[in-house]
Amino acid sequence: MPLLSLVQSQTKVYATFNLMRAIVTTRNGGVEAMKVEQRPDPSPRQDQVLVRVKAAGLNFADILARQGLYPDGPPKPCIMGYEVSGIVEAAGDRVDQNLIGKPVIAMTRFGGQAELVAVPAAQVFEKPGSLTFEQAAGIPTNYLTAWALLVTMGGLKKDEAILIHNAGGGVGLAALDIAKHIGATTYGTASASKHQFLKERGLDHAIDYRGQDWLPVLMDLTQGRGVELAIDPLGGANWKKSYRALRTTGRMGVFGMSVASASGIRGKLRALKAIAQMPKFNPLGLMNRNKGVFGLNLGHMWNEGEKVAGWTREIMRGLAEGWIRPHVDRAFPFNEIAEAHRHIEARKNIGKVVLVP
Repeated sequence: MPLLSLVQSQTKVYATFNLMRAIVTTRNGGVEAMKVEQRPDPSPRQDQVLVRVKAAGLNFADILARQGLYPDGPPKPCIMGYEVSGIVEAAGDRVDQNLIGKPVIAMTRFGGQAELVAVPAAQVFEKPGSLTFEQAAGIPTNYLTAWALLVTMGGLKKDEAILIHNAGGGVGLAALDIAKHIGATTYGTASASKHQFLKERGLDHAIDYRGQDWLPVLMDLTQGRGVELAIDPLGGANWKKSYRALRTTGRMGVFGMSVASASGIRGKLRALKAIAQMPKFNPLGLMNRNKGVFGLNLGHMWNEGEKVAGWTREIMRGLAEGWIRPHVDRAFPFNEIAEAHRHIEARKNIGKVVLVP
């Protein structure tokens, strides 16, 4: 299907495009900055496939990008989206044409929150038949982030203890699946309304972070020892507390700064406050305390395709064996994108939020 055709009428030539619907972040700001607009269909390059999107993931990075607080976001107006599931509709000349018509999961470097997206074939994986398209769209960002934090960089071992902040979120549930498979003892912070669900998913100890200071509760539960691994997407002063929660030889993985989330001037002020409250780690101090700190930004892993593909194969194996269990909180249609953002910002979701065209 050609994306651009020329129609001749007497002496004039008109360009006609096939148009798709996409969620466009028009500017920095509140949820009103997002519009569902028509955009020309993308065309796959020689090494790409064109995916007809059935579901697209929504992540906190999309919210920060809309607020103007995500430096890695594309210039606005832009189409966000790091992950989709759908059907391959076309393939470039250097791609196996047998992929056309196949249901897939794809990692996208923006552009995923649209009816069509072109992505490199190397970033496309067959969708397991056991998953709905909505569940499949919840796999890449959450589970790859959790895998890197716990396995690749965190080195979590059987019988060690892990603290999972925002345990009810998408990355939190993914980390819980992986930690349980490893055989670690799991501690998680979450609002009280999510505790029963988390316990049913296998969380050993749920801590309400809203009604109390979570650190003394954790230290009491661990008999003052702390945990071997803490994963923290909050930022600011919370990183100091997570570091204090580490046992000797403990590691802290940081992968976000959600405490800065707010639009406009308020967001920038919150970001500055969070930066000012961050701990300053000195190599000598880390050495003397026998502790480690590392950071993860999955959006900076595009040059490590083989490595990420290896992690994805392990996650797919976990799906086949039944210990990877993606959970979709809600699927919002494109025209409810504002409500989807509000839902995540209010920390209402348990698991993944996805968007459907």
